[in-house]
Amino acid sequence: MTSLDPKQFIGIPLALIGAALLAFGAQYQSRGLNKVERITGQSAGAGLSVRHIASLLRRPSWVAGTLFLGLAVVFQIGSLSLSPLIIVQPIGVVGLVITSILNSRVSGVRLGKRVQSSIGLAVLGIVVFVSVAAFTASDQPVTDAKLIEILITFGVVFAVISVLTLVFRHRGVALIYIIGAGVLYGFVATFAKSVIGRLQQGEFEWLTWACVAALIAGALLGLVFVQNAYSSGPPDLVVAGLTVIDPIVAVLIGITVLDEAAGAPAWAILAFVASGAVAIIGVVGLAKFHPQTGASALAAEDAR
Repeated sequence: MTSLDPKQFIGIPLALIGAALLAFGAQYQSRGLNKVERITGQSAGAGLSVRHIASLLRRPSWVAGTLFLGLAVVFQIGSLSLSPLIIVQPIGVVGLVITSILNSRVSGVRLGKRVQSSIGLAVLGIVVFVSVAAFTASDQPVTDAKLIEILITFGVVFAVISVLTLVFRHRGVALIYIIGAGVLYGFVATFAKSVIGRLQQGEFEWLTWACVAALIAGALLGLVFVQNAYSSGPPDLVVAGLTVIDPIVAVLIGITVLDEAAGAPAWAILAFVASGAVAIIGVVGLAKFHPQTGASALAAEDAR
């Protein structure tokens, strides 16, 4: 059995701070987008328009949220530079709890027992996952073959998500945008970890630059997905997708490609699968039972 050395454990509190910043960033961005929808009279659920983007850049709440998210990324990169991907990435689920509390108080929407149970399942699944990973995972060298495998997989996923976006963009279904953003950001985190690993190994050539380009492309498309999701779902649902789907994708890559769980025993692999399934059930339940799911700012305004 492998375990982290004391230095690598520092990545865990950095990831926790990043999760808190993510929660506040999501809340402020969601508030800013909802205000813009009311001002422009146009829902962003089917996609951001130029008018939406111009208005968002003038909204202090949205700009503040973006700055919080920028800081969250800085702390995440710091945690990834110290600890294995499959440990620090799932810790972001702490942001789900913070966001749920913030959104409930700001919006005045009471979360029912089924929603609370769903949040509990998502958090429980990730906590178990991180606990097992902390004592069975380890950093491994990032080889050229691993980078090529990740890049090819990302290219296929990026193309599929782009096509699905064109097909479903007028449906305004929050879960579609959330899953898409979660998958994309899972790859973004993987590319960030890979680039950091190459820098630490003293290797930075065209293949690493290709990872940087893929990271930027995934981050930009993921950003668009997140903004669209805010229009058709509450911020805690969006954060649930990003803090559960994102790490599950990143962890799958970390296990199958980066070999971070190469020394993990069979029981640990089973624990990964079981806890990941519990976390996903929690997100699906949150999407199904949350009272604000599918309600944009415009719809809420019309209901008054």
